[in-house]
Amino acid sequence: MNKPPLRKYFDKLRFVFLTSFIFCLSVLLLDYYMAISDRGLTSLLFNMNGAKQAHMPKPSKSSFIFTETADCPGKMNYSIQNNVTNGLSNLSTCIVENHTETIVPAAQVNGEGHRRDPPLNRDNVELVTNLPSRNLDSCIGQYIYVYDLPSRFNKNLLKDCHSLMKWFDMCPYMVNLGLGRSVVEKSKEKVLLKESWYATNQFSVEVIFHNTMKHYKCLTNDSSLASAIYVPYYAGLDVGQYLWGGFNVSIRDASPKELVKWLAQQPEWKRMWGRDHFIVGGRIGWDFRRISEDNDDWGTKLMLLPEARNISMLLIEAVDSKDNQYPIPYPTYFHPSKDEEVFQWQKKMRKVTRPYLFSFAGAPRPVSNSSSLIRNEIIKQCQSSRSCKLLDCHDSHHYCNNPVHVTKVFQSSVFCLQPPGDSFTRRSTFDSILAGCIPVFFHPESAYNQYLWHLPKNSSSYSVYIPERDVTQKKVMISKTLSEVGKSQVLSMREEIIRLIPRIIYRYPSSRLETVEDAFDVAVKGILGRIEAIRRNITNVNDTNFYREGDVS
Repeated sequence: MNKPPLRKYFDKLRFVFLTSFIFCLSVLLLDYYMAISDRGLTSLLFNMNGAKQAHMPKPSKSSFIFTETADCPGKMNYSIQNNVTNGLSNLSTCIVENHTETIVPAAQVNGEGHRRDPPLNRDNVELVTNLPSRNLDSCIGQYIYVYDLPSRFNKNLLKDCHSLMKWFDMCPYMVNLGLGRSVVEKSKEKVLLKESWYATNQFSVEVIFHNTMKHYKCLTNDSSLASAIYVPYYAGLDVGQYLWGGFNVSIRDASPKELVKWLAQQPEWKRMWGRDHFIVGGRIGWDFRRISEDNDDWGTKLMLLPEARNISMLLIEAVDSKDNQYPIPYPTYFHPSKDEEVFQWQKKMRKVTRPYLFSFAGAPRPVSNSSSLIRNEIIKQCQSSRSCKLLDCHDSHHYCNNPVHVTKVFQSSVFCLQPPGDSFTRRSTFDSILAGCIPVFFHPESAYNQYLWHLPKNSSSYSVYIPERDVTQKKVMISKTLSEVGKSQVLSMREEIIRLIPRIIYRYPSSRLETVEDAFDVAVKGILGRIEAIRRNITNVNDTNFYREGDVS
């Protein structure tokens, strides 16, 4: 018996709805399955996109040198966006063939023929935050791939720790994952907390960072998913063993040259020619920027090697143009394992009594040192003022290497003087912030132009600035200047630096803080943001001339 026409219509409609429902349910189940295995549909689509790129024509084995032409303008779009894209679009550059030299592709040409990214400044600092994702993968845009480097670039350096520094043995500082020996306070004053304090060396940050990265929540073994590539080369420890003792430049440069040669052979390098790679160096930038081939010149030329110009460097102090240098805090003595330890310390710093108006921990510098004038004048003014506490750091005094003594002095002071030393920055700056002591700077390069990810843009919210010249020319008295800071302003600045404490300390490497971000977290967000900005700058260039070959005149 034939069904009525209306009945047939409803049967077809139900069939369509049922089929659509089953299809949608299948897609959702597939997406959920891939999400819990760290791959969602979005990731699948990116991989498909990457597969298409893998079939793009590859350059010949001939090396290339970059040149700027009318078809490849140097002007870039430097806009930074918050949403992060995995995978890499076409690397847009213009090149001509050259059979004698290899220059690494980059994004913008400077006057020396090398390309560079927009410099780090307050206006283009970008931090990556967790992004909403339909496939429940909170690590999209934050995956990091870590190279398994040959042991000579890291592990072997730790094995030979006795010879890392000419002046003292670094081995005690390499224990506890690079934090040094734990500190047990014998004083009854209870200056420190019972746990999480270590005798940490100021040059240990690259070891601490590497060991912390091993527990980073968004590590990946699939480099195609990575937004950044971490190169765990202990550049500071490597160069430190050759800075004194008359080693020639060929010995000093051996490891850096071997490293970039190894990197250039990796498939990950060729995706962006190293522009998504980063290294953590535990020393200041001058130690890696030797310009000449004179054996009497300082440091290595790691950062000036053609390949290394594309790699981002996280250093305790940036120098010169800062093109690819991103300063991160010196390590302090406090390395908490739990959020509660951070909160407990902050609470303690709010309540501590501070009998001294200001303090200085340091030693004079020889006349040949550029900071000798300001240092000597600060020591002189401190010694002549009852409101100043001086911690003498001559070689014969070991108090300055004792976490209890250093922290006690800074805890007892409202302001802590931070003049330049052997370089513009000091580890003491972060020790003083940790102790709730308001830093006083005498040069912008000591902090304001350095730690843009970790310290507030408004420098007056957490510090006092007194021009160095005003002090050395005796135009101002430090005690008078600081005593004129209003009580409400002091309380406001102190609260700000106590709030900053989590951002300038490195947690115990194998631990995980739940509700606060430490210096490691802030640095990782910063470098992910900068690499994403570089990626967008590259892909914004017209890519019609991806590879151009021609004769070199």
